[in-house]
Amino acid sequence: MEENSMMGTASEQLGISVRNWQEPGNLAWSFLHMDELFPSAVIRAGGAAASSAGPSGVGPGARRLKELTVTLPDGSVDTVAGVLAGTNTDAWLVMHSREVLAEEYFGGMDAGTRHLLMSVSKSVVSSVVGVLVGQGKIDTARPVEHYIPELVGSGYQGATVRDLLDMRSGIRFSEEYLDPSSEVRQLDEAVGWAPARGGAATLKEFLPTLELAREHGGHFEYRSCETDVLGWLCEAASGRPFAELASEVLWLRLGARHDAFITVDSSGTGMFDGGICATLGDMALFGAMIRDGGVSLGGERLLDTAWVDDIFAGGPDSAEAFAAGKESEGMPGGRYRSQFWFLSDDPDTAYCLGIHGQMVYINRRTGVVGVKFSSTALPVDPVAGPAAAAMFEAISAALGPATKP
Repeated sequence: MEENSMMGTASEQLGISVRNWQEPGNLAWSFLHMDELFPSAVIRAGGAAASSAGPSGVGPGARRLKELTVTLPDGSVDTVAGVLAGTNTDAWLVMHSREVLAEEYFGGMDAGTRHLLMSVSKSVVSSVVGVLVGQGKIDTARPVEHYIPELVGSGYQGATVRDLLDMRSGIRFSEEYLDPSSEVRQLDEAVGWAPARGGAATLKEFLPTLELAREHGGHFEYRSCETDVLGWLCEAASGRPFAELASEVLWLRLGARHDAFITVDSSGTGMFDGGICATLGDMALFGAMIRDGGVSLGGERLLDTAWVDDIFAGGPDSAEAFAAGKESEGMPGGRYRSQFWFLSDDPDTAYCLGIHGQMVYINRRTGVVGVKFSSTALPVDPVAGPAAAAMFEAISAALGPATKP
């Protein structure tokens, strides 16, 4: 594992540190320089050889796309350009089938800049799990302590791998980002994203302390800790550090052009639920692989077709489990499967979502993949997030199904 130094010169000059990197005025810089703020491990790409596949440049239809009308959830009307301007966009991309129609960067970004994915990382981790399932190294029906003995006697004992993939364990965990005492902020302290206040010093010390609140396998409840256990599971089942594993089974085979990286805690464990940083184009390649049933644009199969089809089809009670949770209030008909979101009852449109406006939009019906990196001030912006989803939906509807090559 390769790690960098704890603080970089640029961050010191700007006065940005572990204490204030998540303040609204610092986010646009922090999200592009996480490896200067925190130790990190490289998820290697294929280098120059990978550049023959995947998105490049700005397609001729970009201006037309930006003029499209977008009907927002509140009934008001805007344009794609207006949504982009009003939602703290750092970069965005639209791919239709294999063609990139728009690719645009703002602020300090360019095509080689790695941006923090936040919880879009969850879908990447899930895909590594999917590879290991296909290799027979993980059985989703087994309890997680079968692979991670450290969780015997913890709140996670008895939770299956599938429970974690679908965020249906019975663990007590508050995801209230603006509450400094919430478990999600305690998790930040454990992984080094916030100053320590006497709690667990590493991720693997923190996770076994979480308590059981209800039976495993119940309704959906969004909790970042589930993905952190999944990342640990990947390492336990494979015997490999996550960054090394993700490079071998995902990033190299995807045809990614640029190395990604993941921030790590003081013991070298990855911040699995939100710490992956990658380029805009490489995340478009990831979205296209999911859209195309687990096959990269270069023609290599990464995930079994059945794994990807199951994401879109959902489990036998995925819709009911989602409807029973509080997130359904803003997403009627939605569901959650294998760390991917479905914001409505549309079975062909999946989302990878992260706080502060990170999004990968995947529409199997039209062949559209959209990626948006942002730095909104609020972790969950009730206006910006739905506006970005509506923007990609409008683009997808306007483009329609692509002709398969």
